[in-house]
Formats: sequence, C-alpha cells, structure tokens
Amino acid sequence: MAETIEWQDFEKIDLRVGTIVAARVNEKAKKPAYVLEVDLGALGVKTSSAQITVHYTPEALVGRQVLCVCNFAPKRIAGVASEVLVTGFADASGAIVLAGVERAVPNGARLH
Repeated sequence: MAETIEWQDFEKIDLRVGTIVAARVNEKAKKPAYVLEVDLGALGVKTSSAQITVHYTPEALVGRQVLCVCNFAPKRIAGVASEVLVTGFADASGAIVLAGVERAVPNGARLH
C-alpha cells in the first residue's frame, strides 16, 4: 500500500475527464502505442501517447471518455509532446485497461 497522504496532496492532482477525438498509431514508439487527441473542454484538445494497443484499436477509441492527469509537465515520448496522462489499470497479463466514467459527463469535468 502507498504512503498515506493529506487531502491537500490529492487536490494537487488535476484529474479530469475528456473524450478521445482522434487516435493513430505512434510509428516512432519502441513499444506499441497510440497518439491520442483528447478534448478536455475548456482546457482544449490535448495530446497523449498511450501504450494501450492490446485491448483497443484507434477506431474503437474515438468517442470514448477517459480519465486524464492534466497537470504533469508535457513530456516528449517517441516524437510526441504528451500533454496529459491517460489513466488505466493493468489486467492480469499487464495490458492496460482504460479508466473512464460510468455515464457521459462534460469534457473537462474534474474528479472529486
């Protein structure tokens, strides 16, 4: 189990929902990955590189709402300026299953 944190620590993490509006294979990635464009409402459309190719195709990702960490500094990953971290959980074999929402919510809505 991770160390205990204070509520103020959790509040520092900007977790928001966004809708994937485009997805394509990241040809430069060493490990299979997609380049995602995620609409985060008032925050705009942000780019992410995600190693989620086992369970998802680019076509199946478009329109899907995902949970993103929005306040990491942008990071260059295989030629892509990754601006947000799309979150998920590892399945029994280690492949990522995306975290999302049960019902549609407005893009950019913050996790409480």
